[in-house]
Amino acid sequence: MRAGISRRAFVRLLPVTGLMLVGRSIAAGTSTDEPARLAGAVSFDLGGNGEWAPWRITLYVPPGEAPSGGWPVLYLLDGNAVTATAIDIERVQAPYPEATGIVSRFAIVGIGYPGDEAYNGLRRSWDYTPPPGRSYPPYKPGGPTLRTGGARDFLSFVVTELRPAIERRIRIDPTRQALFGHSFGGLFALFALANAPTAFSHWIAASPSVYWEDLVLLQSIVLLESRPPVPAHVLILAGAYEEDLAPFQRDAPDREARLSRLKSARTVELSQEMADRLARIPGLISQFRLIPERTHMSILPEAVNDAVAFFLGQKI
Repeated sequence: MRAGISRRAFVRLLPVTGLMLVGRSIAAGTSTDEPARLAGAVSFDLGGNGEWAPWRITLYVPPGEAPSGGWPVLYLLDGNAVTATAIDIERVQAPYPEATGIVSRFAIVGIGYPGDEAYNGLRRSWDYTPPPGRSYPPYKPGGPTLRTGGARDFLSFVVTELRPAIERRIRIDPTRQALFGHSFGGLFALFALANAPTAFSHWIAASPSVYWEDLVLLQSIVLLESRPPVPAHVLILAGAYEEDLAPFQRDAPDREARLSRLKSARTVELSQEMADRLARIPGLISQFRLIPERTHMSILPEAVNDAVAFFLGQKI
């Protein structure tokens, strides 16, 4: 793998890594309107400290009794952005295994942040990126400095606080536990695999930001390669338009700058290389899948769908 992207290019790559902040508008309602609900889901706050607010956890459990071995559980990073998608996949596909190949109903844990936005750029930049980390200019003038490098602390939260909190609420199948992350979340999934390889049975990294901070992730992969064999299943995904412009982008006035950012991140190339490297580690079963006609951001619904099939689909 070649050298990673320079620190100076970070701000230009914010759209690539999914860190753009999005505005919100609310339509006027009537007196009979009420908030929509995610069927079968509850939410609670967990963790946090004097510096950071707690994480907002969404827990979905299918109707009926747990399987005899307990519920398989799919954990999702960026829970504000993808939990509803995963719940709909479970509700629509898992009850019909003969039509979908999904062999079991499953519980879902979305790890998000307080608020209604799909992404919390400040928090995910800290939580999902490997140490030692760096400091970057704020998103907006007068805003907080952007810090990276908190992945080790976040991994400790997931393993020592969140997992036990879920196990107190539902009966789980410890042999079927999966973690899904996209972009910075995919970077974290690979970091967590390297540092806590027995925490999950299945690891799914969609469009992982392997290039991040001069390929700092590779320090953890070297550690994983030196460990005793650990059985785990890994799926790395990328969109076909992550190193080339999508048709709708080819006439954009900033097309050259867009293409330069994509080429700098090298998401498809580095994802393929990472999957191949992991496949050479004893005990790991690793594969790469390219999703056609999808960009870094539009890959998400299909990536979650592929994650479920990888985790609980019929093995041929």
